[in-house]
Amino acid sequence: MSDGDIHRTAPSPEGVRLRVLSRGMRTLLIVAGVLVFLAGLQLFVFTERTDELFAWTIDVPLTAAFLGAGYWASVAYEWLAARESLWANARIAVPSVFVFTSLTLVATLLHLELFHLDSSFDLITRMVTWGWLAIYVSVPVFMVVTFVKQMRLPGSDPERVATLPRVIAVALIVHAVLFAAFGAWLFVAPERALSLWPWPLTPLTGRAVGAWLLGLGVAAAHSRWENDARRIRAAAAGYVVIVVLQGIALARYPDSVAWGEPQAAVYLVALASMIAVGVAVLGRGAGFGKRKKTPEN
Repeated sequence: MSDGDIHRTAPSPEGVRLRVLSRGMRTLLIVAGVLVFLAGLQLFVFTERTDELFAWTIDVPLTAAFLGAGYWASVAYEWLAARESLWANARIAVPSVFVFTSLTLVATLLHLELFHLDSSFDLITRMVTWGWLAIYVSVPVFMVVTFVKQMRLPGSDPERVATLPRVIAVALIVHAVLFAAFGAWLFVAPERALSLWPWPLTPLTGRAVGAWLLGLGVAAAHSRWENDARRIRAAAAGYVVIVVLQGIALARYPDSVAWGEPQAAVYLVALASMIAVGVAVLGRGAGFGKRKKTPEN
C-alpha cells in the first residue's frame, strides 16, 4: 500500500482538502517523545548521578535539572503534536526539534572527549553514551526524510480560527529574538557568554543550554508565523511545562543561583513571560480543540 493510500487528505466544511499529518511524521514524534522522556528521567530525577547514568558528567545539578526540564517539556510538545490529525496543527514541533537535535549533535562532536566512551566507565554508562550518539546522529536525518515525505502529501491548510492577540504576538517576537540571539552566543562563544547565565556553566553545558534556547527561539518565531492559537497549542503546552519544571529545579537547588546578580532577575522575568504566553494561548485555543466532523468524514 502506498503512502498516498494510507494518508488521504481530510475534507474541510468548505470542501477544501486539508493536508493531514502523515503516519511517518506521527510515528517519529511519538518515538522522539519516548526518547526525550528517558533523557529527562536521567537528568531531572537523577541530577546528581550523571557521572554514571548520563552521556557526560554534569557537575552542577541545577544544570542537569534545567536540561531535564527541557526534555520533559518536549514530551508534551511532541506527543500533543503527534495527536493532531492535520499537519498545520502539528508542524509547530518539527523545525524547533530539528534545530535542537542538530545543534546538540554538533555540541557533542565538539566536546566528544568529555563523553563517557572509554573503558574506564561501566558498561551501562558507555551504552547510554553510545545510545546518545546514535540518537543524535539519526534523528535529524529521519526528520529531514520524513518532512520531505510529509510535504509530498496533497492538501492545504485550514483557515486560522484563533488569531493571536497583539500582546501575545509581540511577546513571541521578543522571545524569538532574545532566545535565539543569546542561545547562538552561548553556542558559538560559550567562554564569553557564560558570565551572563545565572549559575555556573562549562563550555559543553553552555552549548547544550544554547541549543535549547535556540530551539525555543525557533518555536517562538514559528508560533508568531502561524499566528493561530489552535495551530500552536502543543508549543504553548510545552512553554507551561518547561516553566513549571524550571521552577521545581530552582526550588531544589536555590544555592546554585547568583540571586543578587541581574541575570537571575532576567531569567525569572523570562520564565514569567513564557508561562503567561503559554496560558494565554492555551486559553484562546481551548474552544477549537477538535475540528468538527462533517458528513463527508
